[in-house]
Amino acid sequence: MKEFTGYVHGINLGGWLSQCDHTKERYETFIVESDIEKIKSWGLDHIRVPVDYDLVETKEGEYIEDGFGYIQRAIDWAGKYGLNMILDLHKTFGYSFDKGENESGFFENEAYQERFYRLWEQFAKRFGAYHDRLCFELLNEVTSEAYSDIWNHISTTCIQRIRAFAPEIRILIGGYNFNSITALKDLAMPYDENIVYNFHCYEPLVFTHQGAYWVEGMDTSFRMRFDSTFGEYCKNAEEQLGVFSTDLSVYDPDTVMGTEFFAGLTAEAVRVAEERNVPLYCGEYGVIDLAEPEDILKWYQAICSCFDRYGIGRAAWSYKEMDFGFVDEHMKPVLEEVLKIM
Repeated sequence: MKEFTGYVHGINLGGWLSQCDHTKERYETFIVESDIEKIKSWGLDHIRVPVDYDLVETKEGEYIEDGFGYIQRAIDWAGKYGLNMILDLHKTFGYSFDKGENESGFFENEAYQERFYRLWEQFAKRFGAYHDRLCFELLNEVTSEAYSDIWNHISTTCIQRIRAFAPEIRILIGGYNFNSITALKDLAMPYDENIVYNFHCYEPLVFTHQGAYWVEGMDTSFRMRFDSTFGEYCKNAEEQLGVFSTDLSVYDPDTVMGTEFFAGLTAEAVRVAEERNVPLYCGEYGVIDLAEPEDILKWYQAICSCFDRYGIGRAAWSYKEMDFGFVDEHMKPVLEEVLKIM
């Protein structure tokens, strides 16, 4: 499979320029230069930086120069410490994966789509020259499968608009169902040789999001161990989620969860990537801070062994806070071991 060179071991800077209160104080203090230095000391090769349109656009669509300046600062810090970077548009005007953001209409409104194209043209004009150490990720987590065809049209048009200003920069595209790995087969064929297929993986969701307050139906007191049997996973998923995010019932109910689950999960995506000669990249993966540290380590060992087998690059969610923080207290017992494999 085609390699995504320079983007094998990374981490997200969630909550800094995205999913935040969008204040100067947040931008100036949540992530500072010493954080980038620390990430480099961990032996990682890249950072994924989510940004919301609020950082660089007013509600009326006027550009905010200071916002572009914070992106430039991130690029400069990454360059200083020898890290590559992915610029991820986490929210665009009219669309967010998070219903609580109250953004809607993007997939139905050509004016909103044009605004999206123009914003990416701005990114391409301003940052396209860094193509040797920067990649663009068009949009975070398209939700409904119903958007599949229109998203293929929008993403292809956006790539064409970007290419006028940044012909060489690598561009990441993910599919529906929140960048599900099973949606990759329905993405448009690669526009050119600099396209990367992107997915997110928080499977099994009932384990990685145990007790998550934002998951509908989840009991916030619910906890489970990673090395439970598939039968236990099925029972817990039905009780906590109502449906399986991935069909766990196809596995022997008496078998304990492990690497073979992730091998099965990625098999079709690997086949698609090989057929289309595109790299595979997992832009988000991780375990909530409510899980036991030793179980977090076991999950990383299982999924990363699969990533390594197929040469899949990845960025863990997330460096700080956001219910998954690597530098937070819950990770201390296993951080050193996790950093060796993530």
